[in-house]
Amino acid sequence: MAQDFKYRGKSLEELKEMSLKEFAELLPSSKRRSIKRKLTEDQKKIMQDIENKDKIRTHARDMIVVPAMVGKTFAVYNGQEFIEVDIEEEMLGHYLGEFTRNRKKVEHSAPGLGATRSSKYIPLK
Repeated sequence: MAQDFKYRGKSLEELKEMSLKEFAELLPSSKRRSIKRKLTEDQKKIMQDIENKDKIRTHARDMIVVPAMVGKTFAVYNGQEFIEVDIEEEMLGHYLGEFTRNRKKVEHSAPGLGATRSSKYIPLK
C-alpha cells in the first residue's frame, strides 16, 4: 500500500500552491536564509525555465529543490559533464549538487617507473 508523500506535514499539492517565501519557512535555517536573501541570477533563470521547459541544463549546483521542480529533469554540471537528474518528491529541500557526483573513485595501480624505493615494494601475499 503506497503512502502519500508529506514534507513537514504538507502534501505535494499543498506545497505547489505555496509561494517560494511560504515554502522557505518549512526549510532548515541555512536554506531558508539563502532563499530570503534573494536568489542568484542563475537561480532566477532556473525558476523562469521551470514553467517553460521539461529538461533544464544548469551549472547552479547550489539551487534548492522546490515543489515546482518535481517531475522535471535537470542536467546538472559536475565539473566535467552534465548529469541528468529526475527530480522526485523526496528531493525537496536538498541542493541539486547533492545528486551528482563530482569526484571519481581513486584507483591505484602498481608502482611504475620513477617510483621511490619504499613505494616499489609489493607484498607477496
